[in-house]
Amino acid sequence: MSEENNQNKSRVTESSLLLKDLLIPISIVVAGLFVGAGLYLSGGPSPFPGLEPIVAQNNEAADLTEKVQPPTEDDHIKGDLSAPIKIVEFSDFDCPFCHRFHDMMNDLTDKYPADEVAWVYRQFPLEQLHPQAPAVALASECVAEIGGNDAFWVFADNYQQARGGGDKTPHAELIPQIVVQTGVDTQAFTECFESERLFPLVQADIDQALETGGRGTPWSILIGPTGKTYPINGALPQSAVEQLIEVALQEA
Repeated sequence: MSEENNQNKSRVTESSLLLKDLLIPISIVVAGLFVGAGLYLSGGPSPFPGLEPIVAQNNEAADLTEKVQPPTEDDHIKGDLSAPIKIVEFSDFDCPFCHRFHDMMNDLTDKYPADEVAWVYRQFPLEQLHPQAPAVALASECVAEIGGNDAFWVFADNYQQARGGGDKTPHAELIPQIVVQTGVDTQAFTECFESERLFPLVQADIDQALETGGRGTPWSILIGPTGKTYPINGALPQSAVEQLIEVALQEA
């Protein structure tokens, strides 16, 4: 690595030492959300008035996927926004099942032309299970703001590859390493990360995941050519997702 890259990595590493402190305010927000969700799912009063219809009268989960917000240019997307098939994934960077699904989705989007199938990545860090996942999500949003869509996917792919490959590097070291790999300005990243100003973007994705029926990760929604939506629960194999794509195309 060049001396410049070493200096860049050092600057980001120094800022990332604040990761633990940063997680405190993030944890308060996200933990409150999931504690409330836990009370709701266990039969307690719901802190989310708009989510009462999640459980149908017959005790079967209602399909709320039609509540998903259509992808826009502001999303993190692989493929064309005009593609007839869009798969919106709500993901947790530290979820083992998400690592597997991420690899599958890369293979899927490699197989299909960009103007046929598009993959949209949205945040759903499960802080109770993965305490530092909200900070990783925040870091990815900062990378995206500074470096754009391509830089976001470099961060997402490299992080998922590292964790999915069993890399146990502490977050305070791994995040700076991957930030440098994206090529974004490290000082700009440090300012963004420390300010937490993009966390509302993460929170908005969490809210959307819950609103559409998500209760675990990965939680994905396939949007077909007519706008009809189909739930994808968990890390389904590629063959199953391809079958769902064919169903959506036939029902168009």
